[in-house]
Amino acid sequence: MKLIILDRDGVINEDSDAYIKSVEEFIPLPGSLEAIARLKQAGYTVAVATNQSGIARGFYDEATLAAMHDKLARLLAEKGGAIDYIAYCPHGPDDNCDCRKPMPGLLQQIQQHFAVDLTGVPVVGDSLRDLQSARTMGARPILVKTGKGRRTLEKGEGLEGVPVYDDLAAVVNSLLEEN
Repeated sequence: MKLIILDRDGVINEDSDAYIKSVEEFIPLPGSLEAIARLKQAGYTVAVATNQSGIARGFYDEATLAAMHDKLARLLAEKGGAIDYIAYCPHGPDDNCDCRKPMPGLLQQIQQHFAVDLTGVPVVGDSLRDLQSARTMGARPILVKTGKGRRTLEKGEGLEGVPVYDDLAAVVNSLLEEN
């Protein structure tokens, strides 16, 4: 199985320090839906691992999150794409869960769901915690400059050996050239 794992906010859709709290605020980044469609057409299984602490903080509920993901599915279907599995953490930073990135719980859920080893699997994120989570599982961390990616790059910590791309479309171009 050719698997890829994507962070959501800042990789697939616009991110906000004030959180993505509604379906209306869920706006795909330019080229991201087409990139996911290209992955699917190339035989990839696409999973999403996303921290959604806005639920714990009371900014939105799980029904709203589901509606955002329904919108994503609809928009992807129009482009010939799909997400095969979404793992999300609804907890806040002080909840001491094992699923909030940089902890490995979301990636472990994806690993169990597909019954695969994540060693070498590309994990695309825009923050250090995405990269740390990938490393914990032996996956292949990739940073994009969208979302919080430029900020992550400026800090420069924990980026040793991590390839950096402008956006998800650039990552997909590179992966498809490799294969």
